[in-house]
Amino acid sequence: MPIDAGTEMAGEIRISAKAAGRIATLVANEGDPALMFRIAVSGGGCSGFQYGFSLDDQCRDDDRVFENGGVRVIVDEMSLELIRGSEIDYVDELIGAYFAVKNPNATATCGCGSSFSV
Repeated sequence: MPIDAGTEMAGEIRISAKAAGRIATLVANEGDPALMFRIAVSGGGCSGFQYGFSLDDQCRDDDRVFENGGVRVIVDEMSLELIRGSEIDYVDELIGAYFAVKNPNATATCGCGSSFSV
């Protein structure tokens, strides 16, 4: 499993400073520095695919591990194919806070932005 450093994450995905900061806070709140932020794509949502975010302390054989701003992000190879070139951001608005994916591969997205099609 390669570990790539830097904001660009080897040109595959990019994580904003705001997202990295929020991930660091989530990991600190859990009290387990071994936790990594997992980004996964699964079938579902109103547009065909949906994003999933979780904290995980395990790496699977098909995971890619990236490091940025002191946080580690893991993405399985199948999900990476669907989000390659994306930017992960953290949005904090009056109506709520959430991780947002700006995915150049998406041909359509749902109104809430949590699902997409390619």
